Amino acid sequence: MRVATPSPVVAAGSVDGPALLASQRALLFGNFTIGCGVMVVPGSLNDLVRSLEISVALGGQLISVGAIGMCLGAPLLAALLAGWDRRRLLALTLLWYGLGHLLCALAPGYAALLPLRALAVLGAAVFTPQAGAAMGFMAPPAKRGRAITTIFLGWSLASVLGMPLHAYIGEAFGWRWAFGLVAVLAMVGAVWVWRALPSGVRPPVLSLRAWSEVFTHPVLMAVIVVTALSGAGQFTLFAYIAPYYRQVLGATPLEVSLLFMWFGAWGLAGNVVLSRHVDRIGAARAVGLYLTGIALSLLILPVATRPWMMALVMIPWAFGTFASNSAQQARLGHAAPLLAPALLALNTSAIYLGQAIGAMSGGAIINAAGFGALHWAGLGWTLLALALSGWAARRIQRDPAHV
Repeated sequence: MRVATPSPVVAAGSVDGPALLASQRALLFGNFTIGCGVMVVPGSLNDLVRSLEISVALGGQLISVGAIGMCLGAPLLAALLAGWDRRRLLALTLLWYGLGHLLCALAPGYAALLPLRALAVLGAAVFTPQAGAAMGFMAPPAKRGRAITTIFLGWSLASVLGMPLHAYIGEAFGWRWAFGLVAVLAMVGAVWVWRALPSGVRPPVLSLRAWSEVFTHPVLMAVIVVTALSGAGQFTLFAYIAPYYRQVLGATPLEVSLLFMWFGAWGLAGNVVLSRHVDRIGAARAVGLYLTGIALSLLILPVATRPWMMALVMIPWAFGTFASNSAQQARLGHAAPLLAPALLALNTSAIYLGQAIGAMSGGAIINAAGFGALHWAGLGWTLLALALSGWAARRIQRDPAHV
């Protein structure tokens, strides 16, 4: 009788060369898929609210409920699934994501779509932080920052291709086809991750004491709160950006798609620049620079009264939108490598918490005062993020041994 032998465990920092590159590509595509799924609601929101006969604010709550689910799910699932081999975990997560979006595409109405959306995006709560933690674990220390930020280029690519594609598909064929596209991408990603990642990638399981250390560490938690504040600032407006383009700027469906593509192209550029220079300039400094650009765009947003003007105003925001989150992931991975699985899970929670806060506050503002005040609320959140980021950077620089 043949006895099954356990897969060899991959040592930390031992994966390099072609194996590391293959894993990076698979995880980059996985993050592209995750990003497409997260963006499918804002991208196809115009058709979704028209088809389901609901208000823009109510449609935006699909973003909020998904974000809350991802926020709560990331740390809880990270603790529950900590012992899993990352190859199996990440492939199954994408499979879940694909099946969930397929069911969303088939949902008969808003009442069914809301809980299905919440369940589907639990895949994002697992994949994004665990992909980052797995890559940080596999890569040699000298390449860790670039390795982590590289796989987050997938989010930027999702903005370049996914957002405009969702907007076009939603306008031309309906929002259900946009959700169906995400399902197909997720299935492809599941197979790719399964084939590319080495078996036996098992970052150390964190004890309750380690989780307690994370939650009670003022500086590390401050860095995580920066992510939440930044997300709130951006999604106060971004959750409703497609209706904003149509109703405030009078943009045509083609112009809406082109604006999404333009935004995504600059987002990709920002992440490429970050991945090449983050280990030299430092992740904390990069976060400060990118948040400053986002704040500038939100400040001057009212001057954009035509689609072409909006394209110019959005450049600093787009350049920093995904790169700031990638820099935050690298910042936490460098600050406490042994706590990275917990920190990256919590940082992912913070991303989605910020999205939920932004979408809910933006919906309330639209109901009360229309679109005009959205940028002021977003600017306020972003300035708080910038101030807190600077405080945390100074604390770490003053006393790095106690981070």
